[in-house]
Amino acid sequence: MGIDIQSLNFLLYVHKFGNFNKTITIGRQNLNIRFPNKRLIPLITKYKREKYIDQLLKDYFGSTIVDSIDASDYEGATIIHDLNTPIPENLKYKYDTVIDGGTLEHIYNIPQAFQNVSFLCRPGGQIIHILPSNNQCGHGFWQMSPELFFSLYSDKNGYENTEVFLARTFNSSNFYKVIKPENGSRVIIYSKSELYVFVRTVLKTKEFSHKNIQQSDYVYAWNNRNNKESMSNSTLKNFISIHRLTYNLAMQIYPTYNRLRNSNRLTKYNPNLIKIKITSLISDQGQS
Repeated sequence: MGIDIQSLNFLLYVHKFGNFNKTITIGRQNLNIRFPNKRLIPLITKYKREKYIDQLLKDYFGSTIVDSIDASDYEGATIIHDLNTPIPENLKYKYDTVIDGGTLEHIYNIPQAFQNVSFLCRPGGQIIHILPSNNQCGHGFWQMSPELFFSLYSDKNGYENTEVFLARTFNSSNFYKVIKPENGSRVIIYSKSELYVFVRTVLKTKEFSHKNIQQSDYVYAWNNRNNKESMSNSTLKNFISIHRLTYNLAMQIYPTYNRLRNSNRLTKYNPNLIKIKITSLISDQGQS
């Protein structure tokens, strides 16, 4: 659990929406900025002796208090509670900002953990996740898909303004904003490097719901199953033949094939991603 340069850049982006005010971190968050870029050197130099992010959140992000919740007191968390189990009533709807800087992937009962995160947040407050995605098998119990957050933090479930980004763990130049899947499509991402998934959402109401979370392409298929004309055997054979012909042509024409091959990777060819320079994303961020 800790905030590195990529995570800090995402927090700087989130800060554009306002001060964090009453803040809780899921787990005590270390400050792990070893190689900041030039723009962040003055900020990191000031806090280089700080082991945890608490003081930085107060001084720079406008947190009025910073609590932390963990199953153990080994890092000095202010609240000791195992998030595999429901949180007590006195903690519900208490915080303006809830920061999960890489904790939920270590919790077995992850549906309960997500529910606890929402219960900690007051209506109108924000939830921030910084979690492992591709190529981090073994880091925790779970690797997270962008689709999970679009399905979970939907308007119908009591959330709004949900944004999802991907970022390489060792590249602090770019974020990739994920486009919400629609009309039966999937967000499929291949990557050679380790990826983070960054999420921000706003809790609209205490009556939020975590029921009926389904992958959107299946929901689309279920809802449209009676509107599709079934293919005859001959039509299906023709479709397969055309598909094979297209594939063979792509294999022979390398630039076209290479573009198709890369269409699901973390590149400009992926139709589900928008590549964004981090400097442009947080360029108008000023210290409060």
